[in-house]
Amino acid sequence: MLHKERRLLMITDAQVRKLMREITKTGKVEVSAVRAGMSRNTATKYLNAGRFPSELKQPRTWRTREDVFAEDWPDIERCLQDNPGLEARTIFEELLEKFPEKYDAGQLRTLQRRVKQWRATHGPDKEVFFPQCHRPGEAMQTDFTWAKEFGVTISGQPFPHLLCHPVLPYSNWEWVTVCRSESLAALKRGLQEAVFRLGRVPQYHQTDNSTAATHDLTSGKRVFNVEYLKLVQHLGMEARTIAIGAKEQNGDTESLHGALKRRLQQYLMVRGSREFESLESYEAWLWQMLEKINRPRLKKLKEELAVMRPVKAIRLPEFSEVEVRVSAWSTIYVKRNVYSVPSRLIREKVRVRIYDDRLEVYYGGRQQFSIERLLGRGGHQINYRHLIWSLVRKPGAFRLYKYQDSLFPSLVFRQAYDALCGKYDEPKANREYVRILHLAASTLESEVETALELLLENGTLLGMDQVKILVTPSYPAAAMAMTAPPIDLTEYDSLLGAAKAVAS
Repeated sequence: MLHKERRLLMITDAQVRKLMREITKTGKVEVSAVRAGMSRNTATKYLNAGRFPSELKQPRTWRTREDVFAEDWPDIERCLQDNPGLEARTIFEELLEKFPEKYDAGQLRTLQRRVKQWRATHGPDKEVFFPQCHRPGEAMQTDFTWAKEFGVTISGQPFPHLLCHPVLPYSNWEWVTVCRSESLAALKRGLQEAVFRLGRVPQYHQTDNSTAATHDLTSGKRVFNVEYLKLVQHLGMEARTIAIGAKEQNGDTESLHGALKRRLQQYLMVRGSREFESLESYEAWLWQMLEKINRPRLKKLKEELAVMRPVKAIRLPEFSEVEVRVSAWSTIYVKRNVYSVPSRLIREKVRVRIYDDRLEVYYGGRQQFSIERLLGRGGHQINYRHLIWSLVRKPGAFRLYKYQDSLFPSLVFRQAYDALCGKYDEPKANREYVRILHLAASTLESEVETALELLLENGTLLGMDQVKILVTPSYPAAAMAMTAPPIDLTEYDSLLGAAKAVAS
């Protein structure tokens, strides 16, 4: 009997389906049973029942072993009711502490299953997510995603970066631009690149609650930044955002992040190299790959474009602009970071164009210089060339200079300063190092660095004078001396005479 029950448990739905087909063909139970791979009695059972094995299987209502938590379960259940977020591991740790002889670590998994089952049958309701049907041309969603895993290098240097990723949810058409932070400048560039490439705009532009688009109020709510609203309205769209903490409302962009990055990883493998000569060449390659990725979506994209409005706006500059005054420290304060500027601009007002990756400083309508933009807050970027002409006259200021770390262009310069401190008292060491820095600004930093390496290697660095001997200034080649040839005016007389003879 036990053997027959085991055979019954092994019968599959597929076997019973075959049994039904064979009985229709032959009309004989024994022949059909053999062909279906079961005994005559088993075949008769399923033919009489008219149901499949999966439908006849009864759920188990008995326990295979004693419930070790039965005695303490009422207390556990009260804890779960009072604190729905309490984890089974925390409860189990409490039980181990109270009853060390009653429970052991191997029973944790059992309690986790019990708690999981209780939550499914008696626990609080869970949040329901509702699938959405997108309308063609209604909205564009934009979000940022990190692309560090690409391992891209630009001119041999690691290039950690983000992608600004606009998506049309109906067709899943997508585009990207490279950026360094989730700034308004990056959002402006990414959004405009997508819109002007399409030539049309949807009704809404949707983002998450990033600081590029929204800002906090004291009430805890978030409202749109004025500059972001101006951008969206300029392009002919309405601004729309998701609820705070509800990133699933931007789900199409979120879900496409992973798929897009996997595809791009594959294309990088096929390319055989992750090195690019410039940021422009890397972004051009990305756009080429996006054209390939978007090709299967063109049919649905046409449906979207048919109901979207043409872009009537002109492209806005991809920067914001502020006016700041240069401090007596020869620095400016932009977006909560400090940057040095040439000292000739001290106490003057300059206009600063803020791009996603750089700052451009203008005075009198002319660009003075460009500098890489710092990420985050409270940073500083000091160029010693902007300050050295004053510092060499006041070398004592070096000792407690607030941004002293920026006055070491490389590790070699830092090592040179430490070597000087080992030979002289602090004032003289500071004076000699500042003179070396002045020499680097006056000639070539690379040549001064090479000279320092040689002197440090030999242990003979004493001061700037030694370095100066080893540095060969680059002077322009002297102009070749030329003597003007004498001019014989009689030759012109003979030419004039010949011309008169011909005329007569």
